[in-house]
Amino acid sequence: MSAAADRKVVLVTRRTRLDELIARHHTLAQARFYLEHLNADFSDYLAESAAYARSLAQVVSGLQTWGRYQLVDRTYLPNFVFAADDIVVALGQDGLVANTMKYLDGQPLIGVNPEPSRWDGVLLPFESDGLLALIGDVARSRRAIRAVTMAEARLSDGQMLRAVNDLFIGPRTHASALYEIQHGAGREVQSSSGVIVATGLGSTAWIKSIVTGSLAVAQALRGGKPSAGYAAKAWDADTLTFAVREPFPTRTSQASIVFGEVSRTQPLKLRSRMPENGVIFSDGMESDFLRFTAGMEATIGVASVQGCLVI
Repeated sequence: MSAAADRKVVLVTRRTRLDELIARHHTLAQARFYLEHLNADFSDYLAESAAYARSLAQVVSGLQTWGRYQLVDRTYLPNFVFAADDIVVALGQDGLVANTMKYLDGQPLIGVNPEPSRWDGVLLPFESDGLLALIGDVARSRRAIRAVTMAEARLSDGQMLRAVNDLFIGPRTHASALYEIQHGAGREVQSSSGVIVATGLGSTAWIKSIVTGSLAVAQALRGGKPSAGYAAKAWDADTLTFAVREPFPTRTSQASIVFGEVSRTQPLKLRSRMPENGVIFSDGMESDFLRFTAGMEATIGVASVQGCLVI
């Protein structure tokens, strides 16, 4: 057997909305009662779950033909150890691809769309049929790879968290975020709703809504005069963009360092002033976070490793 054919495939899966409801309400009947009591369409949940099951069965059938493979639920990703030569397949939505990529160290990642009629799938260029041949091409380096720049948060205690789309630094609740921020030569104390740091891939997501809203406010204050436009970045851009959400100037806090670029030579630094509930999470995964409480310092920069998305 060749070395290429002996490479292990790791299939990352996720629970469907129906699976989540059954886990919460214990039985299918109780989940159905809960949804129908809210006048929700239970049949849509059934259809989505059935489509995912069909796609999963097709993918697993192909992997059994391939040889070495392993299934991993997304909830185990933070503690799962990938081998250097693993080929990784994510079966789910775009968010699953992003959530998987940040735990990889250069392994090729294949995004598979389980239901193209439901999910647009910007990061899901493939379907379950034909996956076996695709894996063979990837194993032999016959498929193109698209590089994806990731962000990285490193705490003063050594903990680290990466992001494919964006990092959020702020309060776990709706309280104000209190911190010191340093960017380049500038340094100040701030109170805000938190800080977003986006990659090129994430430049069309959360941070776009922040900037779009800010530009609209600025335009209204100028009597309708148009503001400068917002331009997204390339997925492999070597810089990140940060924006402060709702900065609030007071006698003890300022609001001048609110937007800018982060590069390898100019990181963003924040020191927490939050006695509790301060967190850093990435890509919308609030359950997978770093505690960022008073005294801790976070250095936000461009990750040394890039994501490798098969196209």
